[in-house]
Amino acid sequence: MAEIVIKDLRKDFGDFTAVQASSFKIEDGEFFMLLGPSGCGKTTTLRMIAGLELPTSGEIWIDGEEVSQKPASARDIAFVFQMFALYPHMNVRKNISYPLVSQGMPRARVREKVAEVARILGIEDILDRPVGGLSGGDRQRVALGRAIVRDPKAFMMDEPLGALDAEFREHMAEELRALHDRMGATTVYVTHDQLEAMQMGDKIVVMNHGVIEQFGTPQDIYDKPATLFVADFIGSPAMNFLKFTGQVEAGAVEVAMHRHRFMIPEMREAFDGDMVFGVRPEHVRLSDAGDFRGEIVASEYLGTTQIVTLKTPGGRLKARIPSDQVARTGETVALGFDPATVTLFDSQSGRALRSDLNEGVLGHG
Repeated sequence: MAEIVIKDLRKDFGDFTAVQASSFKIEDGEFFMLLGPSGCGKTTTLRMIAGLELPTSGEIWIDGEEVSQKPASARDIAFVFQMFALYPHMNVRKNISYPLVSQGMPRARVREKVAEVARILGIEDILDRPVGGLSGGDRQRVALGRAIVRDPKAFMMDEPLGALDAEFREHMAEELRALHDRMGATTVYVTHDQLEAMQMGDKIVVMNHGVIEQFGTPQDIYDKPATLFVADFIGSPAMNFLKFTGQVEAGAVEVAMHRHRFMIPEMREAFDGDMVFGVRPEHVRLSDAGDFRGEIVASEYLGTTQIVTLKTPGGRLKARIPSDQVARTGETVALGFDPATVTLFDSQSGRALRSDLNEGVLGHG
């Protein structure tokens, strides 16, 4: 397998810039997610790594070789698409073996390789069936098999589970991650589904409008969002945002917001102006004591927890609390926040203000 290094990658389509100044490294054997909304540049980035699109500028290194201007055929990359891209006139066995037959591999070796891949994917019983009558999950396994059988340096996967229904998609995500762990393959995976990215990825790049907003582990991206976009895009419900105007000094451990003072992580930079106080719903405490209060306007029961919506002086806020905690609509309660879970953002630029919590996180600019 292979390490992949991206340096200052850019792609222009006429006057439109799809990807700009992208740099990151994918470690050998890593399951790497390119995450973002439609049109953010994630698929274009994947296609450039695979050689299906050539970059306008920048460098792509695969297994120590600079391949930016080389065609896909010279990169030893396997691609898995959302729509499977199988050959409908061939059965499962022939679909999987096609890349090897095209390379002129001896028939006995082809049979061995196909049998090995079928065993890994659990599709030995359908090898002689036509692909047209298969379920979506089995067709996806066949598409994966055709990619795996080549033993490529890396796998490129463009929303491979997007055509499956929600329940089976979750099951296939677990299977795909387990398959990756068994093979130790370098995998680059495009998705718009933040739950899928958090569930499967070792590292995540979050993109928006062709720009990398943040790069890190799922936990770092969730706990230490580098921008307002990341904080809003990751998490369900998303992070709460309370807007205010104020001033913080370098070294400050509290902030004044809406005539109240709140503890925050120690700030590494001073700031004066419009800010956003960010805290995730599970880090909001409801109690009887305290002077920052909110009115409960709705409650959503989710089994072990409930999502409570409150109206506060800074705007609406959601709290995730135990389902057995009493939360009556119309009641006014005090609100508290663990300072270690708070992130302050510059309202204008959207970037997180540096603190003990987020110091060193990529994407802060």
